Amino acid sequence: MRFIYLVFIVASGIRFADADVRHYKAAISNSQWLVSNQARLSCQLEHPIPRYGKAIFSSDASRAINMTFTLDMLKLPVGYDIAALESIAPSHRAGVPSRQIIDMQILQQFDGQLIDKPAWTMLSELEKGMMPTFYYQDWHSDFDKVAVAINSANFHAAYDKFLACIDNLLPYSFEDIAMTVLTYNSNTAELSKASKKRLAMIAEYLKQDTDLELVLLTGYSDSYGGRWHNEELAKARATTIRTFFAEAGVESKRIEVDSYGERRHVASNQNVLGRAKNRRVVIRMEKP
Repeated sequence: MRFIYLVFIVASGIRFADADVRHYKAAISNSQWLVSNQARLSCQLEHPIPRYGKAIFSSDASRAINMTFTLDMLKLPVGYDIAALESIAPSHRAGVPSRQIIDMQILQQFDGQLIDKPAWTMLSELEKGMMPTFYYQDWHSDFDKVAVAINSANFHAAYDKFLACIDNLLPYSFEDIAMTVLTYNSNTAELSKASKKRLAMIAEYLKQDTDLELVLLTGYSDSYGGRWHNEELAKARATTIRTFFAEAGVESKRIEVDSYGERRHVASNQNVLGRAKNRRVVIRMEKP
């Protein structure tokens, strides 16, 4: 780190030895915590910092619980450095020691970010009434250092809503379903049990996010039966899925259907398991 900062705790609160530190923090009177969400796809907890930017905690639909903290700056970094992150007690809790959380990389022209454990730690410290605070050398002035504090005032009610939002997120992301292979029972357009479950997952996702740019559906069959019959069966399987997407709200012009019948097998047709893999519709979804 380019500089050393000294923190003195006195009766009136925290004071810095270096008088050239610029402090950014929302006052208790205007400390705001705002919760927003995009259906069951993402949750965001935002804290405006006057004259500096915003502190943002966000979590997205995924198979794993995730958390991202973003220090959204009005003036982006012009170089590369390190910002020290500490948990500092507010002035009315004089005597409570500070805790070092982590060093955050500062990247040129990028907002600061912390992923998962450090972000959760910041939320835990805010819940306890502490103020996570960043310290770094000002990239616009060699004479100034910067301290950016996140005020825990008015935090708890918004945090409760944020946690409830996270609990309601889908347990999978778009990337988890963007490439899907559906399999079928023999000589029918009826999906296998596992594929019915997979299609139900896609249906639930589409209820939350219908903003798809393109859906590609490709039907295949095993080699049992005549070639023309298999071609028609593969096409019927893909067409049925096309109807599903259209009824879910995807524009028909954004859905492309193709079929290869018994061509392009992915497994042997000499056994039951291989044929089951060849009876399939491959779904590829793309977003803008």
